Amino acid sequence: MTDMSCLPRLPCLPPWRLVRKAMLGTDIGFLIYWTVVIAGIIPPSLAYQDYLNPILTDWNKSFLLLDVLASLTGLIGVRTRRRVLVVVSLVLTSTAGLQAVSFWLLRGDFTLMWWLPNLWLLLFPLPAIVVAARHPSLR
Repeated sequence: MTDMSCLPRLPCLPPWRLVRKAMLGTDIGFLIYWTVVIAGIIPPSLAYQDYLNPILTDWNKSFLLLDVLASLTGLIGVRTRRRVLVVVSLVLTSTAGLQAVSFWLLRGDFTLMWWLPNLWLLLFPLPAIVVAARHPSLR
């Protein structure tokens, strides 16, 4: 198969192998994050602002289903090379990042430790969706 990372009329896109690695790292990261949250391992000193506030705890936990669905569709999609699952996973991942970044922006909380991973979630799927939509090895 030819590497379709640089398609006509599009800027150079990352190759599928990098998209696949980014997805696997992100999807496994989602599962690790939620395991740590559910186990209560994050010390408040490393947590987001107002971490112990029950409303913010509920807000954070409201992402659980979205993140797990993004992770499972991504892991299964990459494993089975199913384009629709890969794209659904990437859209869900970007949505989770957008929701979190919007929330932190509205609160005026600019803690890099929480912004950077959520900007990753928001932005890495955008070129990845284009690669996944056009890559010949996905069906």
